[in-house]
Amino acid sequence: MGQVATGEITLTKEVLPFLGKGMLCLADRNFFVFELWNQARATGADLIWRVKKNLRLPCETRLPDGSYLSRVYASPKDQRHGRDGVMVRVIEYTLEGVPGADPSYRLLTTVLDHEATPAAELAGLYHERWEIETALDELKTHLRGSRIVLRSKTPDLVKQEFYGLMMAHFAFVA
Repeated sequence: MGQVATGEITLTKEVLPFLGKGMLCLADRNFFVFELWNQARATGADLIWRVKKNLRLPCETRLPDGSYLSRVYASPKDQRHGRDGVMVRVIEYTLEGVPGADPSYRLLTTVLDHEATPAAELAGLYHERWEIETALDELKTHLRGSRIVLRSKTPDLVKQEFYGLMMAHFAFVA
């Protein structure tokens, strides 16, 4: 949480050091940049991040579950020369019969073992992240009333109120 002018990527960089081995970090498509991916990967946490459709991810090895191995690079020049690429697993899928769903989804993950963690399982985990999106939408749009975002008047009390609302939401859905 930061000041109103602080962007999500800046806040993300502050949170990454709290990741660690045994954790799973899910992120939406606007977060993938090579530097941020590598910072998150270096923590030892497993990553499942959605990426934009125009990211070039040539298939190196097709896996039996439909996913494939590819590499991401710091720059197009590094990619052209095959220099310093980081191995990733790519999972592409669609959600049939789900109103409002995008036509297709594309995920990158550090979880390379398709036998231990099939693509369908990882795709399902990614969609669980929408639970927090729903909670934030509820807070921003439906609970706040006419133009009231939070009632608190100081930064510390805003944080406290926000955490209280999130705890209440997750206590209710648990």
